[in-house]
Amino acid sequence: MDDVRFFDRAGPFALEEIAGWIGATATAGTDRQQPIEDVAPLTLAGPSQISFFDNPKYQRDLAATGAGACLVAKRNLDRVPAGTAALVVSEPARAFNEVVRRFYPDATRPGAIWDEAPAGSGVHPSAHLEDGVFVEPGAIVGMEAHIGRGTRIQAGAVVGRRVRIGRDCTIGPGVSVLHALLGDRVIVHPGVRIGQDGFGYAMGPSGHAKIPQIGRVIIQNDVEIGANTTIDRGALRDTTIGEGTKIDNMVQIGHNVVVGRHCVIVSQVAIAGSATLGDFVAIGGQAGIMNHVTIGDYAQVATLSAVREDLPPKGRYGGVPARPAREWLKETAALQKVAQEYMAARKRDKGTQEDGRERESE
Repeated sequence: MDDVRFFDRAGPFALEEIAGWIGATATAGTDRQQPIEDVAPLTLAGPSQISFFDNPKYQRDLAATGAGACLVAKRNLDRVPAGTAALVVSEPARAFNEVVRRFYPDATRPGAIWDEAPAGSGVHPSAHLEDGVFVEPGAIVGMEAHIGRGTRIQAGAVVGRRVRIGRDCTIGPGVSVLHALLGDRVIVHPGVRIGQDGFGYAMGPSGHAKIPQIGRVIIQNDVEIGANTTIDRGALRDTTIGEGTKIDNMVQIGHNVVVGRHCVIVSQVAIAGSATLGDFVAIGGQAGIMNHVTIGDYAQVATLSAVREDLPPKGRYGGVPARPAREWLKETAALQKVAQEYMAARKRDKGTQEDGRERESE
């Protein structure tokens, strides 16, 4: 996939300036004039980038990070590796949101598709369409978009600025594709929303601060997406749908989610932010996947289940919370048996009481 950037970045900024935005304290020996060019997650950050650490679950990521600087609470200061400048703040996640906002001031609201109102054709002059692309009436193709040979953009669809769509794809009526890179032979059914910002807010006593979402959506080859499904773009890293995956209607996929290859996700499933599905995972209808959960390769999750913890590969799971299917089915059968015995006992008690009343009336 192309390394396409959907948001214009400000900077670079000196570390001292960044510290001033958020009221951070730099540790002794820090080069306050160190230039910072961008923000990044711990696992991807390099020497010219800044990240943050706030969740103990990611201690290993912090230990291995190559970030030039990191926002941390005082209690975690000794965890920051040598070579990474530490900026101490009371709320690292909230402070990092402000840093992202300064680097990407336009990321908290939808970006423009065109730089002016289209006249005549809905294809922007800077867009590149390969041979055999067909854009139906009422569709809009934005600035610097690239659409591959044989792809059809159907009526009322919107293809955003710098979006890449591969060859032989079908983008259905009323679809919106923003901040996304699509591979070849992707089928997107009517009403799908791809690449809008994720639902991210930093809660606080003064209100809910919107978290800028500067990631993308990556959809690989041969994916099919059912009607009215929504796929949010990533916050820092990308939301990714692996090749050959099939997604039913009305599925919600949150920001930073990674779906592996050849997965099957049935209608009304909700996958919360930063969850990871391995390859060939199958999720039954109306199941819910919690944030930061990992489901292993070839795992199967039954309909109406709630996945709250990591699930190992190749297993079958069900229930609330989801657990191995045999265990869940045994528990369900046991509960049914208890309920049946209880109802039978109540029926016997009621019959005994009625017999007693009859004898008294005699």
